[in-house]
Amino acid sequence: MGSTGPIDPAWKVVPKGKQCLLIWRIENMKVVAVPRDQFGNFYKGDAYIIYATSEARMRKGRFETNIHFWLGQECSQDEEGAAAIKTVELDDYLGGGPVQHRETQGHESQQFLSYFKCVKYSNGGVASGFKHVDRTIRPGLYQVKGKHSVRVTEITNIAWENMNEGDAFILDVGKIVFVWIGIEANRTEKIKAAEIGRGMRDDRGNSACVIVNSTEEETMSDQEKQLFNSHLRLDQKAVKAASEVPPDTEVLDRVAGAQIKLYLCKDDNGTLTIKEVKNGKLHRKDLDPDDSFIVDNGEAGVWVWCGRKSSQIEKNEAMRNAKGFAKRKNYSDNISIKRVFDGSEPALFRQLFTWPPDRLPGQPTDKQKRRGSRTVQARFDAATLHSEREMAADTQMVDDGSGTVRIWRIENFELKPLDMKYFGQFYGGDCYVILYTYLVNGSENYIIYFWLGLKSSQDEQGSAALWSVNIDDQYGGKPVQIRVVQGKEPPHFMAMFGGKMMIFKGGKAGWTKGEDDEDGRKDGTYLMQVRGTSELNTKAVQVDCRGASLNSNDSFVLFTKTTVYVWVGKGCTGDEKEMAKHIANMSKREPVLVPEGQEKQNFWDAIGGKEDYVSEKVLSEDSEYPPRLFQASNASGRFVVEEIYNFNQQDLVIDDVVLLDAGHTIFVWIGEGANKEEKDTSVKTALEYIKTDPKGRDEDTPVVRIKQGYEPPTFTGFFGVWDKDMWSKGKTFEELCKEVGESNTGIELVTESSLQNGEASFSNVAKHPYELLKDKKTEEEGLPKGVDPSKKEIYLNEEEFQTNFGLAYSDFLSLPAWKQQSKKKSLGLF
Repeated sequence: MGSTGPIDPAWKVVPKGKQCLLIWRIENMKVVAVPRDQFGNFYKGDAYIIYATSEARMRKGRFETNIHFWLGQECSQDEEGAAAIKTVELDDYLGGGPVQHRETQGHESQQFLSYFKCVKYSNGGVASGFKHVDRTIRPGLYQVKGKHSVRVTEITNIAWENMNEGDAFILDVGKIVFVWIGIEANRTEKIKAAEIGRGMRDDRGNSACVIVNSTEEETMSDQEKQLFNSHLRLDQKAVKAASEVPPDTEVLDRVAGAQIKLYLCKDDNGTLTIKEVKNGKLHRKDLDPDDSFIVDNGEAGVWVWCGRKSSQIEKNEAMRNAKGFAKRKNYSDNISIKRVFDGSEPALFRQLFTWPPDRLPGQPTDKQKRRGSRTVQARFDAATLHSEREMAADTQMVDDGSGTVRIWRIENFELKPLDMKYFGQFYGGDCYVILYTYLVNGSENYIIYFWLGLKSSQDEQGSAALWSVNIDDQYGGKPVQIRVVQGKEPPHFMAMFGGKMMIFKGGKAGWTKGEDDEDGRKDGTYLMQVRGTSELNTKAVQVDCRGASLNSNDSFVLFTKTTVYVWVGKGCTGDEKEMAKHIANMSKREPVLVPEGQEKQNFWDAIGGKEDYVSEKVLSEDSEYPPRLFQASNASGRFVVEEIYNFNQQDLVIDDVVLLDAGHTIFVWIGEGANKEEKDTSVKTALEYIKTDPKGRDEDTPVVRIKQGYEPPTFTGFFGVWDKDMWSKGKTFEELCKEVGESNTGIELVTESSLQNGEASFSNVAKHPYELLKDKKTEEEGLPKGVDPSKKEIYLNEEEFQTNFGLAYSDFLSLPAWKQQSKKKSLGLF
């Protein structure tokens, strides 16, 4: 419920229940709305409040709502306090549901950065008694830094010593915008700097943009070099090496589950006490709605959770208490601090816990979720799935599995081809390599699965991985490689075998008796547990042949030398029963159906006697894992990840290795420009990511390795609109440079002072009354001699300019070019 106290008029514009982005700045301790065309531009001396809701992040049918208060590195304590207080007011007005975030300049969360194409930090601050903002365009130096989320920071002094070879810089001198590219600047920085420089030029309408690489400054024209040299003398060039400055991205330490700690925050008659109550893996039930808690995730961030019945003082003081907690723990002043409310927890918070999934009307039951929430009952072709990528991503199917299959078993570290009659039969003590070929619009596509039995040796597993790489090379790198651990087979893997996939204990060498044995087993009696609802998602796994192995939630097939029994638990669906019969039909003997509770003695004799078994309903252990994208690296010697929010295809930068966490699967996407070490260690990196999941992720979660340009629909479906030609038609940095150069207008050099934003030109020309300039274009029409008809406004004196335009000439120059032209037209000066 919202606040019943006085409501700040600024909050009344917030559209509840709708997607939007709103920003306010603290001015004289009040909140003032920031114009939309200034979104992403922050002054170092100010504090801001950002309200954001996203349709992409919904829970229980509601938008996920976030309130960030951002603190510039030069903002005052009073402004910081005002921002924190006003954030609580807005939160209270919205009923306490939003997640609160404390953001500091240069250390913003990736979620914050995702709201803007780039973030720009400008010197100064609002005229509030603490700082004064001078909006006159004057020479300035800006650093462009970042790999996914680019930050543009204004440097206080224009000097070589403030530049380095690892980033891109923009030298803005009014009529010319120089984009200087460090030798080791990454691709994103180069392109973003060029785009920003071009944008600054276009906004002014009378500027040029010049792009120059480090060490190539002498290639500029004489006029360009003259101007550049007047601000950065080339004979004094001395920039830092890339290794001398902080890394390009703010990375986040991935803290293992054992290091996470939970603290109880208790308001005891006005005195707040904090007590550690648990460390290690956390569960939703650890959070009591009567209290508030701090979740300490180390330098990765501090969360405050407020229960529904916690005291008002605990809720109001949550952020301040968390900041004090972080200070006592000696964490960085810039550590991420977030406050969440009971019932409105975002996915990032829930993923620190074992968190039971929400149940909404129409959602599958626990049993359905345990077997997979999406059941594919009908056959379909690959072309359909490639046009329905969301379905492909949801079902993890590139087609119905009816393509061409070749299988090898690892034997003495070599590949031994498997006879087709044994396709679908796997042994837990062995490893296999499967090459799957399927057609999409007449073009061959490939998947290489390497399947690792739980009882196989490390040497065999290593051989399977090496042979997968070898086959990949034979096909020119086109195949998608997928590591599959026994028991974690993805849907498409099972679909290849048409509902007849069987996993036996041990290794094949220990089972095979001879070709004359119908089942190829030493003993004709064995028990298979069957799970699946169609030929596309069914597998049978051998379990101990005894009554205790039965489970009311599943169906089983008991093979003997004389009879095949199909035992059907009371919790099975009709589809599951049919798939058990499908497995049983692999034998030549007619199966005998045995419903649970109707067993005859011959069945119990065959299974080894009647025993107690699991007969109660099995609860789902699934937890919510919404898709998440990460740029990952362990180059620093410790595993670090940077999450990319609201991701799309453009976030797959070609010189990166990227992890897509899809919950059931971890995808490793390898860009063409990724270095050799990143490529070689990509799967190892993914496995380390799984191991360091705070929730304790199953270490056998499938890992899929994908190369740029060969993405299957099971991957692309997570990215919304997918442009299959993006890699080929995306502009390179060199193409962008050429485009910028061709679109430059001529450069007019007068004096250095005339290039500081045109003020010298304005002051040095002869002045004329407004009436002599209005609506006149030629001398014949009465235009004074020597007046440039395209720049009539500069011939007004300061007073007349202010009177007619309603602002100073310097402020006029800061307007976008189209606004300048519009004002000139309205005054007859165009």
